[in-house]
Amino acid sequence: MAQFDPRRRPLRFAPHVLTGVAALTVGAILIRVFAHPGAAAAHTASQRGLDPTTVASLEAKAFASASARPGMSLPESVRVTLRSGETVEQAVRRLGVSAEDASAAAGMFKSAGVKVANAFEAAITRPRQGRGSAQLVGLTMRTGPATSFALSRSFDGALKLRELDEKVSDETTVAHGRISGSLYQSAESMGATTAVTDQVTKLFSHKLDFSRDIIDGDAFTLVFQRSRTESGRTVETGDLLYAQLMAHGAPTRLYRFRHEGKWEYFDENGKNIKGLLLKTPVDGAHMNSNFGMRRHPVLGYMRMHQGVDFAAGWGTPVLAAGDGVVEEVKRWGGYGNWLKIRHSKEWETGYGHLSRYAAGIRPGVHVHQGQVVAYVGSTGMSTGPHLHYETWEYGKRINPAGVKVPAGTFLGGRELASFKAEKGRIDGLVARQERADAAPAKATQAALRPVLGVVKPNNRKS
Repeated sequence: MAQFDPRRRPLRFAPHVLTGVAALTVGAILIRVFAHPGAAAAHTASQRGLDPTTVASLEAKAFASASARPGMSLPESVRVTLRSGETVEQAVRRLGVSAEDASAAAGMFKSAGVKVANAFEAAITRPRQGRGSAQLVGLTMRTGPATSFALSRSFDGALKLRELDEKVSDETTVAHGRISGSLYQSAESMGATTAVTDQVTKLFSHKLDFSRDIIDGDAFTLVFQRSRTESGRTVETGDLLYAQLMAHGAPTRLYRFRHEGKWEYFDENGKNIKGLLLKTPVDGAHMNSNFGMRRHPVLGYMRMHQGVDFAAGWGTPVLAAGDGVVEEVKRWGGYGNWLKIRHSKEWETGYGHLSRYAAGIRPGVHVHQGQVVAYVGSTGMSTGPHLHYETWEYGKRINPAGVKVPAGTFLGGRELASFKAEKGRIDGLVARQERADAAPAKATQAALRPVLGVVKPNNRKS
């Protein structure tokens, strides 16, 4: 089979021959569209000996030629999710592809022993007049964080299957953006995993109430270690090195630093942010009932509400507000399933209406701050799932929202000097990323725009 080499002088072939040769690059370009543009171009460049800009331009032209069949539309990308009990062949047929093409595609995956994923990306072209079957141009199925299989057509129209393995590298990532919807969604779009954002919310629970202090449009910056593929897909995330959140127009910054043999987090002045108790013992929950007199939702008369309520879905994890020892695990009247933790001689916290307790939670067990100790429920006198949370000082209930508990300690001497050095390093990484975000798009990115313009995402899902 002839290979397309852009370094050779152009020869005078008939148009249909050029189209056939161009089709050899369809598979590579599909992977570029479905994964990350820059990675595929760089990979091709290393094979051809050309720079990514040149390769991207040539591949864009090749794809355009290959897809310009008389009477057929330009290719469109469609993400397909397998329905319950559905086969790959049936899913491809749902796109309007002929039974012959769908059977051939599914047969190639089966004969190669590919473990079928529950979703894949397909590129199809449709008859312009709306009559006849769609044609399958290519299909990409990811089988692992760094592996995928690509099905594409050769010059003679036959479908060819190949396995693609991406290199995985370790890096320090700076994710900078604004919250849209939730911190989890926004950070995930930049390569952060749930493990990273979970850590962020737990850290900032000392200072911020996520339900009231954080809103859409607030800026955030996260610095974390991760393993990523050539296409930019996160395989695994490591330690969170730095986090910054904007709240009420002011930034809160936290830096990771090793103190007394443990990794802890400090503000920009070297103050340990770990206070005695968390402000919110449920991630992402909002307070919907305050401390004080109120009409009881079940009993219907005024009585003292000796804690605060956090609205959260059934089964949401409940976190220990601080380090301590479990004191009570029992059924307690209107509180339903109840848990009480002693944190010091002065301080205790209580958790009511729980659906169940975390594994191993029983009286006498030591717990640490942020550890999952139970799950939200609606046991006892409750009208719906929520957490009833109480704070006790010297055996007396006080308002958890206004409690003043001991704050963290300050670094000093050599430790403070070491902390400032690490802070300077992190600040440098963040500043470089902010400059890069503000700079014009690189030439390679500009060159890839024609490729993205050929396969038109239609936001369809099947």
